Amino acid sequence: MSETAAPGDSVSADGLTVGDEVVVDSGPIAHGGFVVARHEGRVLFIRHTLPGERVRARITEGGPGDRFLRADAVEILDAAPARLEPPCPYAGPGLCGGCDFQHVDVAEQRRLKASVVTEQLQRLAYVERDVVVEAVPGDVEGLRWRTRTEFAVDAEGRAGMRRHRSHDLLAIDDCLIASERVVGTGVLQGHWAGEKAVDVVAPSTGPAVVVRIPSDEADAPVVTETIAAQSLSRDFDVSARGFWQVHPGAAATFVDAVIDGLRPQQGERCLDLYAGVGVFTSALAQAVGERGQVIAVESDATAVAQARLNVETVTPWVQYVQGRVDHVFGVESTGRVAGSRKGGRRRSAPRRPNSALPPTADVVVLDPPRTGAGKAVIAAVVALAPRALAYVACDPAALARDTAYLMERGYALTSLRAFDAFPMTHHVECVAIFERNEP
Repeated sequence: MSETAAPGDSVSADGLTVGDEVVVDSGPIAHGGFVVARHEGRVLFIRHTLPGERVRARITEGGPGDRFLRADAVEILDAAPARLEPPCPYAGPGLCGGCDFQHVDVAEQRRLKASVVTEQLQRLAYVERDVVVEAVPGDVEGLRWRTRTEFAVDAEGRAGMRRHRSHDLLAIDDCLIASERVVGTGVLQGHWAGEKAVDVVAPSTGPAVVVRIPSDEADAPVVTETIAAQSLSRDFDVSARGFWQVHPGAAATFVDAVIDGLRPQQGERCLDLYAGVGVFTSALAQAVGERGQVIAVESDATAVAQARLNVETVTPWVQYVQGRVDHVFGVESTGRVAGSRKGGRRRSAPRRPNSALPPTADVVVLDPPRTGAGKAVIAAVVALAPRALAYVACDPAALARDTAYLMERGYALTSLRAFDAFPMTHHVECVAIFERNEP
């Protein structure tokens, strides 16, 4: 049900374009933080609303002939019970693009994320699964949790955030999801002329670090991050520009979920794909002991160099292999997947797998980038006949697609845990455990 913004002065759905306003009833939540609505048969993806609300929506992208339109809810005519006044003054239509759910009660945010994971699994993998999104220790009501934040810089040298789906910068004087140690550096009050961005890292140990980009990017300092999990307790040296979970409780939570799910045994052989600086690798090595073996694959040279110091020197039964995961397996990439967190141009794979890969593996951990592992990598992993796999996913759609590939090849989804590692945003992290079906 919908109507135009000015009754009697009708705008047809085919004629809607940027700036037009319509009154619509908000439907279900969609992947990406939008809510779906319809106006005379046309699909609208609307930000800043909630399922069940009646809103006045302003078109922000799209026009006649497009399959769908994007819009902002600029006026709430009938509010949902879970709606809140956003705590951040920069959250709202046309403002900061960093948060999707500042206007939503935290418990409801988790229910919305759970419904997205459920829907993606149903639609893409034909899996029916009740999903509960669990809180991660380390934030208070979804605020002040982010320990790594990159701020954009405008032509005048001011630091801030990009507006949603825009290169325009919104100058801000605080970010409520950034930790107090991050904003306490004064980065938002500084002058950063000549830089594209400024990255602030508040590590587990030591003071916060500010990295100018591009001025200091190549010489980013090494910081120390601490894991204090049931399955692993140790420090890791990580580049300030390298990958580390931004939520203070995330790394320990995920490693425990993986180890609890896989139950690696003494003497087993493990494969850790997209291994980073070695968090899952270290936990696997500790679990299988000296009689076991862990092969870790990572494409980023800096991460591999640090992992060899972090992990191989402590547990010599670990071997790191540097390379894209698809290339190490000798398979073609199914997309712009670079083997680690960063996207990259699609390239032909080598003809043969890397000689360091074992013929079989008992357990495998996959922690791919947002695009997922893909069909070819999944097929190569299954060829190793592991008894169990742990898939750490930051994108529900990619998880669902790869779940379908695994199920087609004889693996069952035996466990799924979802975590609210990115409060106030639409992002959700999942740890899925797959086990080989009995013949």
